[in-house]
Amino acid sequence: MSPTRLFAYAFALILGGHAHAQLTVVSGTGADAAALTPTRDQFRADLGGGTIAGANGSFGGARREINWDGVPSGFAAPNNLPANFFNVNSPRGVVLSTPGTGFQVSASTSDSSGQPLYFGNIDFSYSATFSVFSPQRLFTPLGSNIYDVNFYIPGTTTPAAVNGFGVVFTDVDQANTTNVRLFDRNNAILGTYYAAVSSGGLSFVGVFTNDGLATIARARVTLGNAILSPGVVDNNTSTDLVVADDFIYSEPTDRIFGDGFE
Repeated sequence: MSPTRLFAYAFALILGGHAHAQLTVVSGTGADAAALTPTRDQFRADLGGGTIAGANGSFGGARREINWDGVPSGFAAPNNLPANFFNVNSPRGVVLSTPGTGFQVSASTSDSSGQPLYFGNIDFSYSATFSVFSPQRLFTPLGSNIYDVNFYIPGTTTPAAVNGFGVVFTDVDQANTTNVRLFDRNNAILGTYYAAVSSGGLSFVGVFTNDGLATIARARVTLGNAILSPGVVDNNTSTDLVVADDFIYSEPTDRIFGDGFE
């Protein structure tokens, strides 16, 4: 499916005054990774930085990416992923939080633990429920279907913001449920953006500021309407289980303006 581009508006408080920011939404679905790739590539181009990643998912200082696949086996299922893994172990400027009990990255066939793929360690049915965009690992919070992505200057405790953020979702079955909610530096909401139904396939939602302002300080992601748990089975109607794959976001900065003035 070709990517869909929509426009939204948000008000950001900057240096004591109000600035009118235009946000562009890039979204789409695909039955598999090949079908969703044009949407992902459109968002990559919107953020800039080329196609070859440097250390810690850096693309020339323009954007960062997390695809989970490089997470060591010791931090993957059945073990939990530290909330600050992508700001300490692999410093990409992201610290996670959740009202649940933690985070987990799914197993890979290369893991010595021999755990089933795609969170089949939580409930075996999940091995046949979810597909992947970038093989083989996926990501989920535990004990909740909500998590926050907080931005920092990579490898530091300095709060930061980005001018774009996007997520790949797998198996979105219900409309107006799975979403990304963005907040500015003052914790004011910038907007809520819903993932389109993919029913066994993949969905993408990405949002960026047209003026280049690093406005987005936090992203809250809601995955479906249920929590991955033993005995909780996705049935495409009342119970919609969703997990995440790739994150794509611009380089976190502590500067307010894209031209470097603070």
